[in-house]
Amino acid sequence: MLCSIVIRSHNEERHIGRLLDGINRQQLGPDLRIEIIVVDSGSSDSTASIATMMGAQVLHIAKDDFTFGRALNLGCQAAKGEILLFASAHVYPYYKDWIEKMLQPFVDKRVALVYGRQIGNEITRFSEHEIFTKWFPELSNYNQNSPFCNNANCAVRRSLWLDQEFDENLTGLEDLDWANKILKKGYKIVYEAEASIVHVHEETPIKIRNRYEREAIALKAIMPNVHFTKTDFLKLLISNTVSDWLHALRLGVFQKEFYGIMVFRWMQFSGTFRGHRYKGGLTSHLRDRFYYPNDLNRKRKDIKELRPDDKIIEYS
Repeated sequence: MLCSIVIRSHNEERHIGRLLDGINRQQLGPDLRIEIIVVDSGSSDSTASIATMMGAQVLHIAKDDFTFGRALNLGCQAAKGEILLFASAHVYPYYKDWIEKMLQPFVDKRVALVYGRQIGNEITRFSEHEIFTKWFPELSNYNQNSPFCNNANCAVRRSLWLDQEFDENLTGLEDLDWANKILKKGYKIVYEAEASIVHVHEETPIKIRNRYEREAIALKAIMPNVHFTKTDFLKLLISNTVSDWLHALRLGVFQKEFYGIMVFRWMQFSGTFRGHRYKGGLTSHLRDRFYYPNDLNRKRKDIKELRPDDKIIEYS
């Protein structure tokens, strides 16, 4: 089997080397080959040269032509693999069997999409850790009935992509849109908790707000009945902020994280509110997954507690 890894990038010289190093250090079976395709949207740093030096094929898309779906489609068009594995340029695999774990569910011919777990690292904002815990739990789901997924760590069958490309007009959530359409065709979506990557977000508060705003705009385009009222804004802002504060208090980092939590959650929900400017209703599962706070009784486990240490990649 040939697996094509498609990576979108823009000024990622600080991160892409670690991702490619992690890919090159994967433990692959004798019958599995990989190719790496980087789709770069006008980087002004050394992202493209690092990718080329480390063995990736680099494609270029002009910044003015860029959309998330268009960049993915460009990479998929160049790919030759049976499975298309997507990774953001600012992620890196945690385990040596990441690719193997991502591909394993495709043994079931009805599986169309697999997405894996995401965790943060030492620079990840506290509230972002909380979101990763909510969106990417410890237990796998091999027959998910919701279109929720995330192509920072995701794989699809190329044969199905050929019949259904990513929507190039969306401002984000092109992965959820694809999954929503494929579910309606009777295929399966799998969440594989053991296929873990570290997702490094280094965003200013304004960029956080912009990210949630464009995703909200995309969500209402995908699901025209979605809404997010002023009451939703206040309710979810308060509940998530208080939940984060209480968890920070339990972890002994309340004073350190107090202000950062408040800023992140304000930007998250003010961005969401700005993106949702019309009437309708959101499915309960997606509303719970995207917006509602975590269970206060949970414990945040270190990922090292979940799988054997001998599979961990040690980066220099």
